[in-house]
Amino acid sequence: MSHSPNLIALIDLAITEDLSGGDVTTDALFDGSEHSEAELVGKEPLIFAGGPIFAYVFERIGGLPGSAGLATVTLLVKEGEAVEKGRRLASMQGPTTTLLKAERLGLNLLQRMCGVATQTRAFADALGPRAHITDTRKTTPGLRELERYAVRVGGGRNHRCNLGGGVLLKENHLRAAGGIEPAIDAVRRAAPHSLRIEVEVTTLAEVDQALAAKADIIMLDNMDIPTMEEAVRRIAHRAIIEVSGNVTLARLPALRLLDVDFVSSGALTHSVKASDISMLFKI
Repeated sequence: MSHSPNLIALIDLAITEDLSGGDVTTDALFDGSEHSEAELVGKEPLIFAGGPIFAYVFERIGGLPGSAGLATVTLLVKEGEAVEKGRRLASMQGPTTTLLKAERLGLNLLQRMCGVATQTRAFADALGPRAHITDTRKTTPGLRELERYAVRVGGGRNHRCNLGGGVLLKENHLRAAGGIEPAIDAVRRAAPHSLRIEVEVTTLAEVDQALAAKADIIMLDNMDIPTMEEAVRRIAHRAIIEVSGNVTLARLPALRLLDVDFVSSGALTHSVKASDISMLFKI
């Protein structure tokens, strides 16, 4: 993935957070002349994502003023590759101080991204090929770019990247605007014509209202299976259909039977477990 200005700023902020007071332990033990080798090992099955980010952390810390120099990171697996427990993921060599100072930050980001990719792959496999699994804006503040990338690596799709990325009329918009039809009419007059209009519905009556107002995308939110089946029948391919709300891995086998286009889940990012990965120095 490319190193965007936002990503560079994020890495620099994280480095400042961790090293603003120096590294008293490492600097007490080593003078910067020592060199070491280390390896990255997966301690559980995972989908690998974020290797270039891991390497970039070492590059950035190795290039800091007063640093002992750059370390070399060699990635041994590809992005999106499924790896088994015990697999070597990368090897590192270079100044001992650089390796130690970059270790935790590099692992924090890599473990998070692998966790997101692994969760996404499980959801995508359970959902099957009929519909696409997508993320939501329920991302870790500051990490959205990395988490959205990890979703793609895991086989998912991205929803809108931010509030400017698309029109999505949710419950509170509709309450404040006086209902579905006036809300859709207002955004159709004000929003750029190139943006699709999506509306969240929770009842069959709201499905009918969204159809009458010619919504481009209808999000079926927190509906049970029979209600969604009827909603799909009523929509009859006149709008793109997205399912959302309480989308768990356990529910996906039932959702895969529905004739819908997208299934979105905040669980891909907001409550994902970080993958278990260790960085071990060679003795």
